[in-house]
Amino acid sequence: MNSGLYLDDEMKDASPTNFCMGIAGYPEKHFEAPNLYSDMKWLKAKVDAGADYIVTQMFFDNKKYFEFVDLCRKNDINVPIIPGLKILSSRAQLIALPKIFHIDLPQDLFVELEKCKDDKAVKEIGIKWCIEQSKELKKAGVPCLHYYTMGTSDSTKRVAKEVF
Repeated sequence: MNSGLYLDDEMKDASPTNFCMGIAGYPEKHFEAPNLYSDMKWLKAKVDAGADYIVTQMFFDNKKYFEFVDLCRKNDINVPIIPGLKILSSRAQLIALPKIFHIDLPQDLFVELEKCKDDKAVKEIGIKWCIEQSKELKKAGVPCLHYYTMGTSDSTKRVAKEVF
């Protein structure tokens, strides 16, 4: 398609596209992968098959993102790796997100969130945490930031205003 070649031989005036493909990457290892080596092997196969970039699963510890990028580079995975960030917005997410997405919440974040009396307080800490995460990632020169909004666009707007 990017060369203007299509499977439909009867297509007239076909023009090249600017099509690209992104894939998922897991800084904390995909839960179905038996180990990190296997996870890297399959990630590299997806990149070798033509993926143009990687968007990561959400994470709350930038160190895990940086280690993931380093590991990718060591495995000759050299496409842009876009960090995926989630803004915490409710106490229920303290249990649900790690369980559903197989991710860790850093201890210092968890300790602050445990003190929260309601979801409004959790949301404020979640916004502040994401702002700091975003600033650190941006300073490190990430290609861009991806926010998993999941119905919390107002929080994402607040983060974006602080970061950009």
